[in-house]
Amino acid sequence: MNKNMLSLFEEQRDAHVLYAYDETEKYIEQAVAYAKHGVEAGDYVLLIENPRLSPKIQAELKNKLSGAQMEKIHFVKSFDFYYSSGSYHPPAIQAYFEKTVEPYVQTGASFRSWAHVEWATMQDPIHLVEDFEKIIDVAVKELQFPLICAYAKKAMPESVKTMLLETHPYLLVEDEIVVSEQYEPAEA
Repeated sequence: MNKNMLSLFEEQRDAHVLYAYDETEKYIEQAVAYAKHGVEAGDYVLLIENPRLSPKIQAELKNKLSGAQMEKIHFVKSFDFYYSSGSYHPPAIQAYFEKTVEPYVQTGASFRSWAHVEWATMQDPIHLVEDFEKIIDVAVKELQFPLICAYAKKAMPESVKTMLLETHPYLLVEDEIVVSEQYEPAEA
């Protein structure tokens, strides 16, 4: 993780970042770097990830972090997170998220999150994803935590790409954080 990203997350806690990735190996590298930096910065790290990639990310983190540091890493199965109500329902996802971060919020512990969203498993209308991204954009600002939302580029139709650029103020592009010129702030 480069200095540009590190300084953004240290200076601005309410960073909502879109990461559209091409390669799984690069994806894992980015997730590991983000989590490692978070723990080293004193944050708890919430990784919303699929069970196929979680063991790979966890193994990499175990090679880079101590046992005590690993206790600050919390994995959540992405399917459970996004479909906790049986379908992709933004209010249910928001409630699941709030319940998950409640211990950090109540104790005033700093945290950050990484959310892997896989379109291959999503059969829901795009407006639901847009609704959720707007909800989470407000939550990032209110709770003051960094969040990277990761989407596979190959599964992103143009309409989805446009919507994601409009709902994320920052983009992770080839190890650099850049401002999204298309971002439209969500209303609280």
